[in-house]
Amino acid sequence: MTPTLETARLLLRPLELADAEQTQILFPHWEIVRYLRNVVPWPYPADGALQYVRDMALPAIARGEAWHWTLRLKTEPEQMIGFISLIKGETENRGFWLGLPWQGRGLMSEACDAVTDYWFNALKFPALRVPKAIANAASRRISEKQGMRVVATEERDYVGGRFATEIWEITAEEWRARRGSRGR
Repeated sequence: MTPTLETARLLLRPLELADAEQTQILFPHWEIVRYLRNVVPWPYPADGALQYVRDMALPAIARGEAWHWTLRLKTEPEQMIGFISLIKGETENRGFWLGLPWQGRGLMSEACDAVTDYWFNALKFPALRVPKAIANAASRRISEKQGMRVVATEERDYVGGRFATEIWEITAEEWRARRGSRGR
């Protein structure tokens, strides 16, 4: 079962089917989807969020292959502002998006710290790897802030086309040492 997580400003609530409605409103914007894997349909269908939550995300949670959270400000817990996931896999363990009005405030960095802690300390995985389109500077900055390093480069297909991609990684030992050095 996926737990609720908290940061200084955020509640990370486990994904529910009812979250599809707010997702459908917030998600389908080019600025959000262009650097996501090309499995995201574009133009986004009117029932795209419902299909994703019902047919992909919730079954993956039930199989123990993924953990999905909606992001909400503690000051407005009923308003979903974004989404973050952890996924079992060799080269892709975390993905996220944030609604346009909330970007640029450091909120996704907070969410990433919380789920990375969960990945290493609760799930006990040895390493976290995340692919990033090199052109996605904001997402790359989050990995840099977390102390991740580039371990591979390749080409990948995204909603916005084929882009040069970096695979970023941090190990459990590196994460714990980094968190310990910041007084946590």
